[in-house]
This record gives sequence, structure tokens and C-alpha cells, in this order.
Amino acid sequence: MKAEVLGMDGKPSGKVDVPEVFETQLRPDLVKRVFWLVGSHHIQPKGRDPMAGERTSAETHSPPTGTGRSRIPRVKGERYSRGGMAGGVASVVKGRLPHPPRSEKVIHLNVNKKEKRLATDSAIAYTARIEAVKARGHRVKKLSLPLVVSDEIETVEKASELVSFLGKVDLKAELARVEEGTKRNTGKRRLRGRAYRTGVGPLIVVTNDRGLGRAAGGIPGVDVRRVEDLSVLELAPGGVPGRLTPWTESSVGALAGRTKEEVSA
Repeated sequence: MKAEVLGMDGKPSGKVDVPEVFETQLRPDLVKRVFWLVGSHHIQPKGRDPMAGERTSAETHSPPTGTGRSRIPRVKGERYSRGGMAGGVASVVKGRLPHPPRSEKVIHLNVNKKEKRLATDSAIAYTARIEAVKARGHRVKKLSLPLVVSDEIETVEKASELVSFLGKVDLKAELARVEEGTKRNTGKRRLRGRAYRTGVGPLIVVTNDRGLGRAAGGIPGVDVRRVEDLSVLELAPGGVPGRLTPWTESSVGALAGRTKEEVSA
């Protein structure tokens, strides 16, 4: 099986052999599972000081009855601000948290190497299925998948040049979809610097990033990844496979080593 290579003018400039990895068995269940497992590797452990809220002299009266007040522990001493106030327990001023997050909690979930490899290969195969790409919401009409472009795109350094090229390969409507879907966040997300949320657009796979990544940084939804750095996190955002993925000619050649036999071995 061969695929056409589109030049910088958007016209066919040759053909390239399609590697066997694009014929891998489609496993949406495995792609989704590995996505969440691998995603846990980017979560930072968070916890509280085990003694937070408990560095106090508060004690419960012994016996805790007969004083005409609640039986909660109170700080020792008199004639200062904290004397006689409740402390050392949850739900009181300057008290401890009832169920605080603990840094020793296991949040880094492991995944088998072969399972991860098969999920990645299956996600790659999904990029060549037009029905899966449309199901994700990408606006494509007459594209022939897998979409292979010339290696010259790796040298693009300006966002305007990249937008012009994507328009020539019939992705103008896709860029418009992402731009229209950009929304302004509210609440805590906006206060913490996440002012906008942007949709997922094309993922351009290259062998050498010679300025393309910088150009794509100015276009909402467009990402650039090297072929050796691919994972289900980029190929199947949200655990849903079928992301619109233009491949450079050299990156398709680099996939030739990822055969079905290696995955099942």
C-alpha cells in the first residue's frame, strides 16, 4: 500500500510505502486504558505536613464532663489569645484537616511495556481511518489518509507560513473549527492562569523539529511531536483515538521498524 506525499504547494509530489503499523488491530478499549495510566505519570504528589494543626498543648479535660462546656480539647494557659480555645482536632479554628491529602499515596500507575506499545500502535493505525477522524470532530472532506507531507515542512519557522500550508492541504476548515471552539474559562481556572480552553487540532509528526514547533506554538490546537516521542497522550487526547495527524515523509519511514511482529513478541 502506498500513500501520496503532498508538497509545500499542496499538490502530490510522489508516493511512499505505508508501514505495517497502520494495519495494527484497532483496540479503543486498550487505547483509553493506557491513556489514563500513562497520564498518571505527570501528576505531582501532594500532601500535608503530618503534624499540621497538631502542634498545640490542647488536651481534653479528665474527666471531660462537669465543666458546662463541650468536651473538645482546649489549649492550656490563661490570659493570652489562644488560652482556653479548642485546638488539635478537625473542624476548629487553626485545627487539623479531617482527611488531608497524603504525599505517600500511590498515584503513579504502572502499565505493561507490550500493552503500552500495542496501544500506541493502535492509536497510530486510527490516524489512517477517516471515519475515526471524523468521529473525533475534525473537519475533513476529501483527505486521503494517512496524510503524508513533504519533509520541507520541518523548516517552517513562521506561523503564517504554516497556516498557509495547512490551508493548501485542505485543513483550513479544521483550523477554523479550533479557533471557533476557543472559550474563556471562569472561576478558579481563570484565576490560576488557565484563562482559555482550546480544542484539539492537527498533530504534525516529524523526525527533526527545525523550527516547526515554534511556528505551531502560535496556532491554537496545532501540536508538533517527533516520531520517537509519540504516545497515546498525543495521538488519542482524552483516550479517544483518531486524531488528525499529518506525517512527514521521513517520519513514515521511521515507523517501518514498528511491525506487528515486534508488538506480539
